[in-house]
Amino acid sequence: MFGRTKARIADAVRTRPWLDHLVRAGKSYQAQRGDYYAAGITYFTVLSLFPMLMVAFAVAGFVLSHNPQLVTEMQQKIVANMPGSLGGQVNDLIAQAVKSRTSVGVIGLVGAFYAGLGWIANLRAALTEQWEQQAPQGNWFRTKLSDVTALLGLGLALVLSFVLSALASSNLGRELLGVVHLQHAPGVGLLLTVLSLVLAVLASWAVFAWTIARLPRQPVTLVSAGQAALIAAIAFELWKQIAGYYLKSVLTSPAGVAFGPILGLMVFAYITARIILFATAWAATARENMLEAEIPPPGPAVIQPRVSAGMTAKTGAMLFGAGAVSAAMLTRLRRSNS
Repeated sequence: MFGRTKARIADAVRTRPWLDHLVRAGKSYQAQRGDYYAAGITYFTVLSLFPMLMVAFAVAGFVLSHNPQLVTEMQQKIVANMPGSLGGQVNDLIAQAVKSRTSVGVIGLVGAFYAGLGWIANLRAALTEQWEQQAPQGNWFRTKLSDVTALLGLGLALVLSFVLSALASSNLGRELLGVVHLQHAPGVGLLLTVLSLVLAVLASWAVFAWTIARLPRQPVTLVSAGQAALIAAIAFELWKQIAGYYLKSVLTSPAGVAFGPILGLMVFAYITARIILFATAWAATARENMLEAEIPPPGPAVIQPRVSAGMTAKTGAMLFGAGAVSAAMLTRLRRSNS
């Protein structure tokens, strides 16, 4: 029974190219330690969150320092919506951010830059591993400069993604349709929903295509990266919907308010990293990217005779000695008879 099932699976893999590609990508992902690198990316993502929050608090501090009325309204809403002493702690944090906005901002920027370099270096190492490339051993400063350039390039791709995501929002779409007085036309809601999903996938595709094709240490083919990025973008949009429902269900309890966001961020970052790395493995295992195994040339031929003709000097000497002894014995035997 097990043998028949195994034979059917092997036959399905052999007759379906997409399934064969999926199996190759899965094997490559596991062989190149995809889960291990995804965990490392998650660690640096969470690590970079805290200095980024410091920068956000500093920016908020500069804004709130010039608007005391807004600070009071915000504190009242926080106390009304957050249970127990958590609201007071958040208000104290806001007051501290306003008071120490300059020092917090500087420390946050330095920490965010350091954590960002660690994050991009780990991501590039993971992508390089999935492409089965050898990381070049270059100058440390040149490597870090390359990481800074890659981080800036990824930032530009994220800006493009945010612009497309903003265009994908239903409110903005209705406002644009309102200009031509079509906001109440039949089927507008369905049209905006489909358009928002398409633009969201396009935004994610732009980021993933840049990530898969340009972040590895050595250049790769853009066509395969674009195809894999489309798969990753669709999977990422599905995962965003699932993660949204998860956060809504988790944040309904006091414990969820305290620990749900950080746990949700870790799970979200880990699954997203796995999606990116598996898509990279898919691109790396495409037929046009699979290198043929190098067969080493055979060694020099050595011809050795298996049967030796004639005799060696040692053998000849032994036979000569045996013949001489035999002749002497025969001569002596004749003399004794005569």
